[in-house]
Amino acid sequence: MRIDQVLSEAVARLAHHASGGAATPHLDAQLLLAHVLGRSRTWLYTWGDREVDALDLERFHALIERREQGEPVAWLLGYREFFGLRLAVSPHTLIPRPDTETLVEQALLRMPSNAGHALDIGTGSGAIALALAVERPGWQVTGTDIVSEAVALARRNAEALGITNVRLEESDFFSALHPSSRFELIVSNPPYIDEHDVHLGQGDVRFEPRSALVAKDNGMADLLHLIDTARGFLTPDGWLLLEHGYQQGEGVRAALIQAGYRGVETCQDLGGRERVSLGQWPAAISDDSRPEGP
Repeated sequence: MRIDQVLSEAVARLAHHASGGAATPHLDAQLLLAHVLGRSRTWLYTWGDREVDALDLERFHALIERREQGEPVAWLLGYREFFGLRLAVSPHTLIPRPDTETLVEQALLRMPSNAGHALDIGTGSGAIALALAVERPGWQVTGTDIVSEAVALARRNAEALGITNVRLEESDFFSALHPSSRFELIVSNPPYIDEHDVHLGQGDVRFEPRSALVAKDNGMADLLHLIDTARGFLTPDGWLLLEHGYQQGEGVRAALIQAGYRGVETCQDLGGRERVSLGQWPAAISDDSRPEGP
């Protein structure tokens, strides 16, 4: 079959199963065929009259069948682009999303070009930590995750990208860090979805690890824990930045203010929804008055 015919047939199949997760059938089909052929999507358009050989067609149909069942495209490809980086993904971590690039952008605004220390809690594939490390080579970035398979994946991504100013460790929040550790910047995209949220049964999240998605107390438990505990690991004037659900901005801002952070604000994602809230730990508060570390 010709490339254009193969794509047309695949798009029709995926559109029929749109409710199962293939909400972008044209893009999905193009990405998967380009992957199988080792070509770009532009090449597919340019050479639409070329024939697809039988072996490649069989591989492509196998991927389309898996996508019909709702399996995320990122898993089928084995990677996801994030902030200009190609990152390997796995079922042990969240798939990096464009909304999280807002967190990276806001963090970089608070990271001067000179040296510093940054911490990414719940690093998953390493997306946030690695993006920060690439953009700020003078900084030392630490990424932690409670899931050992996630840490292993993040380390593989760092090695594949040749990123050396990053340390990736297994840790439950701050538990593996020395109590005297201090960071000018702490960021996190923690679990923040309520366990009863209907979106858990839709799209890619059906396949992603529930532990990386769901938090107690209407999705606020991990956010509140980070707001409280991060105070013991921030330098004076250090920043805490948290990604959260689009309806949680008010609650996160209130918690930051109550905990003593200053300059509290919330930033919108690409869709104009409240997505990242942040606050600065004041320099006037001495180490003696900080909460004790774990």
